[in-house]
Amino acid sequence: MVAGCLRNATAVGRWLARHDYGTAQRPVVVIAAGERWPDGSLRPALEDLLGAGAIIDALESRGVGPLSPEAAAARGCFVQTADVVSAVAAGSSGRELTRSGFADDVAIATELDAGATVPVLTDGAFDDSTDETGPLPNQWHRPSRLPGDVT
Repeated sequence: MVAGCLRNATAVGRWLARHDYGTAQRPVVVIAAGERWPDGSLRPALEDLLGAGAIIDALESRGVGPLSPEAAAARGCFVQTADVVSAVAAGSSGRELTRSGFADDVAIATELDAGATVPVLTDGAFDDSTDETGPLPNQWHRPSRLPGDVT
């Protein structure tokens, strides 16, 4: 299992493709995790759908496919969203976080390709592998640097 989001989508896509995932022998399943409402029911999250779409887009750009209809739809949501930052901020999670004083968290969460860390589940814990294939497209233009980011 690999953990991905908007912040590391290209790195995750490159890592998966480099390790031959997305082939008939090693298929990939990308899951938009979502959240839970206070009553425990599933709360779909726009930011997770867009993150899944960004990872699928990164995979497809490396020739991984064919995409399932669900994967193509998630990718389409990401590709067709002109302003991911504004979309996430306007979504239910973004509004809730902003009202609670965490607008900066929304901005940080939507920094596309801000890092190259690829968390890989190994022996029950995530190991912070790094995508070492080169700089990411937006890496040098990001507004901030967070502890633990690998550049």
